[in-house]
Amino acid sequence: MLEFIASNDVARIAALLLIFFIVLAAGLVGGQYVQRRANVRRELNMIAEKAMRPENHQRLGQQRDGAWFRLLEKIEKSGLSLADSRGDELRQRLMAAGYSSPSAPRVFTLIRVVLVVLLPSFLFLAIGLSGQELSLVNTYLLGVLFAVIGLYLPNLVVSAKKSRREEEIRRGFPDCLDLMLVCVEAGLGLESAMDRVGREMLRAHPLVAQLLSVATLQIRAGSTREAALRKLGELSQVDEIRSFGTLLIQSDKMGTSVADTLRVYAAEMREKRRLRAEERAYRLPVLISIPLVVCMLPTMIGVLMIPGVVRAVRTLFPALTGG
Repeated sequence: MLEFIASNDVARIAALLLIFFIVLAAGLVGGQYVQRRANVRRELNMIAEKAMRPENHQRLGQQRDGAWFRLLEKIEKSGLSLADSRGDELRQRLMAAGYSSPSAPRVFTLIRVVLVVLLPSFLFLAIGLSGQELSLVNTYLLGVLFAVIGLYLPNLVVSAKKSRREEEIRRGFPDCLDLMLVCVEAGLGLESAMDRVGREMLRAHPLVAQLLSVATLQIRAGSTREAALRKLGELSQVDEIRSFGTLLIQSDKMGTSVADTLRVYAAEMREKRRLRAEERAYRLPVLISIPLVVCMLPTMIGVLMIPGVVRAVRTLFPALTGG
C-alpha cells in the first residue's frame, strides 16, 4: 500500500489531503479544549466572587450546546436516528473525556457518520480532478481505508482526551485532599471545605476544582451529601474520586471523624502518587534501551570492528591468498 501511494500521484494527493484533515481536526479539538478550559475558569471565577447574575443562571453547557442541539433535532426529524446501540457505555466514555452534555453521544455519532462519508468523498473528488484512472480494486481499497479512518478517528481522539483528563485529575487530587484536610481541621464543614478548595485550586488544578464546585452547588441546591458525592464519582470517571466519595459516605453513616478519614486517604493518595512516579522511573531504562539498540549500538559495533576489518583486508587476506 505504501509503495502504491508513493508511486501514484492520485494516491499521494489523497494521502496529503488526509494528513491535512487530520491536522485540521487536531487543531479544532485543541481549540475546543482551550475554549472549554476558558469557560470553566470564567464560571468558577464567577462562583468565587459571588456575583453571578440571575439571567446567567443556566444549565451547565446549555448555551455551548444550543447550536449542536438544534442541528441534532433537525437531523433526527428528517428520519436519521443518531442513537447508539451501546448508549450507556458511550456516554460513560464521553463523560470520562469531559463531555458531560446529554447530547454528546448523538454529536459523537454524527461526527463519525460525517467522517465516514466525507473522507472517501474527498478521495474520489481528488481522483476525479487529477484525471488519472485507478483500477476498481485500488479505488475500493482506498475508499474502505479512508472510511475506516473516519470511523475510528473520533474514538482515538476521545480515548486520548480521556487518558489526559484522568492523568490531570490524578495528579491534582492529592494536593486538593491535603488542602481539604487543612480546612476541615481548621473548623470548616465538609461542604465549606470543598467549596474553599474548589476556589483555591482553580488555577493549579482546574478539573478537580470544577468537580468539587459542582458537588458543592448540588448540595446547596438541595441534593443529599451521598447523592452529590456519588455524582462526583460519576462525573470524574476516576477510581480515586469514586473511592473518595464512597469513603466519605461510609464515614458519614458510621459517624467517624471526617478529618481522620481525609488524613488517612490523603496519605494513601500521596503513596500512590509516589509509586506511580517510581514506576515511571523504572520504565525509563527499558524505554532508553530502544533508541540505544536501534541507533547507538550499530554505530558502536561499526566503530569497534572497522579497524579489525581494515587490518584483515590489508594483512590477513593477502597472506592467505599468497599475495
